[in-house]
Amino acid sequence: MEQTIKDAKIFENDPEGKLGIIAMKNCTEMGKKVDWYLSKWRHETQGDTRQDLPGYVRDSYLLEVETPRFGSGEAKGQINVSVRGYDLYIMLDVTNYSLTYTISGYENHMSPDDHYQDLKRIIAAAGGKARRITVIMPFLYESRQHKRASRESLDCALALQELEAMGVTNILTFDAHDPRVQNAIPTCGFESFRPAYQFVKAILKNCDDIHIDPEHLMIISPDEGATDRAVFLANVLGVNMGMFYKRRDYTKIVNGKNPIVAHEFLGADVEGKDVWIIDDMISSGDSMIDVAKQLKSLHARRIFVIATFGLFTNGMEKFDEAYASGLIYKVVTTNLTYQRPELLDREYFINCDMSKFIAYIIDTLNHDESMSELMDPHKRIQKAVNDYNAEHGR
Repeated sequence: MEQTIKDAKIFENDPEGKLGIIAMKNCTEMGKKVDWYLSKWRHETQGDTRQDLPGYVRDSYLLEVETPRFGSGEAKGQINVSVRGYDLYIMLDVTNYSLTYTISGYENHMSPDDHYQDLKRIIAAAGGKARRITVIMPFLYESRQHKRASRESLDCALALQELEAMGVTNILTFDAHDPRVQNAIPTCGFESFRPAYQFVKAILKNCDDIHIDPEHLMIISPDEGATDRAVFLANVLGVNMGMFYKRRDYTKIVNGKNPIVAHEFLGADVEGKDVWIIDDMISSGDSMIDVAKQLKSLHARRIFVIATFGLFTNGMEKFDEAYASGLIYKVVTTNLTYQRPELLDREYFINCDMSKFIAYIIDTLNHDESMSELMDPHKRIQKAVNDYNAEHGR
């Protein structure tokens, strides 16, 4: 990782308590990267009198925690250092299924429920001694079950209320499936960030022949729910957008939802244009592949599949085939959720590292500064595009 002094920022306010980062076992690598940035910035910031504050400049802000399990599968949370007066930031990835534990001699892969329970155990272990607790949960727990259609549970809303009751001050997430779920906790801090800038930056870094104009590029929403993401990015880039809507068979329920009959396209002509299909997640990938097929049938040029969370619940084979056949050109996701090692080896895959952005968020919150600049990436996207065009003589 490269770092320069210009990345460090001098804040106006003193920090809200001594900074402490807890990276749960499911988020270890991301935690190390975030910690590295924070330590570098605070060591290298010149002229900041806060460098003399006890504990402000440290080699590491990571705190050691454990969530050991008994043979029965029961567990406990344990923090191995004092957290009295700390401004705690707990990072976790509830989608990391690579971790296992033993229950009565059987190996069990950890589910989102297991990770969420471990989070509560660590919060409980803090025992109310921390000055403030912020939970950074990039993939919001149970966020796909965000509304009630019949006699159904509202799992995400219940979890948010539970965290608030345990003393959590802020909950930070990325690209929440429906950010209106925050209405369940109206007096608790809740922010949902979108990595639009990181997407644009990563694509421009990996592709040297992109033309950001209405004649060469179009942003596509794969369904109604992703429309606002596509509209924002299209407006910032100054290009057109189109959308698909899912025609479903409401007489059937398969795997808890009405099956999709077809994707119907609404929008301008895509012939000869690069298209960016943008959504919050790639689950099985079936919808993305189907949308890509229809765009190719409309004579789109290159297809970029972009999503905040690349879950790939059915593996990568469909995307391998789609790439080999020329159906898709690039797949772009972030490292906010667990990534299989073989995913990073795909030549068509572009990885967006979000660790630096999370470090900015933590540093800003610890100093009680405004996050409006971090919430709105408009200027940063335009600067990235202008720099790219200048570099390529456009």
